[in-house]
Amino acid sequence: MLAAPSPCRNTCSMKSKHFLELADVKAMAAAAEAEAQANHWAVSIAIVDDGGHLLWLQRLDGAPPISAHIAPAKAHTAALGRRDSKSYEDVINGGRVSFLNAPTLQGMLEGGVAIMKDGQCLGAVGVSGVKSSEDSQIARAGIAALNL
Repeated sequence: MLAAPSPCRNTCSMKSKHFLELADVKAMAAAAEAEAQANHWAVSIAIVDDGGHLLWLQRLDGAPPISAHIAPAKAHTAALGRRDSKSYEDVINGGRVSFLNAPTLQGMLEGGVAIMKDGQCLGAVGVSGVKSSEDSQIARAGIAALNL
């Protein structure tokens, strides 16, 4: 049996999708680590892909052990939500505490930053170990290494 011709032949184009390569991940990790060390901050740094899958995790000397659990959770939340994890913290602090029951979102604290390019989420960086605003500062320094 012959297959029917595609209705998109010569008229439709396949969509392209940006993604993180290992070199990107290493560059972000190095930049985030440099920012943390420049400020003498002991943190854990996690980088995930657009599905929230862990690509990189490092715990700097002196970082609290729990930070190695919190950083990936923040990154996971930012990637799946396609926005910084702080937005979820703001919703909860604004009184919508029922949002704490949202499925698969565990890192609803500031410090997870989505990596966006051309309106697409490539993944996220999550940092934990110092003040939440400082965690975000480190994550943003890592993302800046990509020159998006």
